[in-house]
Amino acid sequence: MSNKDIIISTIDDFKKSLNGQTISIHGKDYATVALRVAVARRSLGSKLSIVTKLVHKDADTVTMKATVYVDGRVASTGYAEEKRSASRINQTSALENAETSAVGRAMAFLGLIADGIASAEEVSLAIEQQDKKLQKCVEELQSVSHKGNYNQWLTNYKTFLQDLKTKNPVGYASFQERFTEIKTNLHNKGVI
Repeated sequence: MSNKDIIISTIDDFKKSLNGQTISIHGKDYATVALRVAVARRSLGSKLSIVTKLVHKDADTVTMKATVYVDGRVASTGYAEEKRSASRINQTSALENAETSAVGRAMAFLGLIADGIASAEEVSLAIEQQDKKLQKCVEELQSVSHKGNYNQWLTNYKTFLQDLKTKNPVGYASFQERFTEIKTNLHNKGVI
């Protein structure tokens, strides 16, 4: 089977794997990088290589390049830039986010896309909105004053936190640390 045929087969496999696995940004569906890579690995196996390279790094900006190889030949590339000041997540994980975004863009250019390829502005805005909602979530948890209030908080944020866990495991892990600290504090005060 030629490279072209195995890539087309991989794209077909990817399209069949989209059911419920996309996120909506400004009304367009985007597949997660994890899904793109998982399907590509499943379909291409050892024929697939993904190589990332740090292109630029300074105090506030990180730029990464990802190159996708199929059978040792370049199939696609993708670049991504992240600013540390863009979000709370980027303050500690700009490099990781840029690398993941570059891989996602390279996989999208390979043809593993739902509706389109998210622009940096779309992704940045989505992260910022998620970050603001996460900050509000933590602030409301800190202001819990009794068990009923805590239970209402759990109800209000259950779906958001489930989505966060699935779609942004790094952000969720960071939240979990903060959640445990706040919950312990509330328990020690006898609030919950």
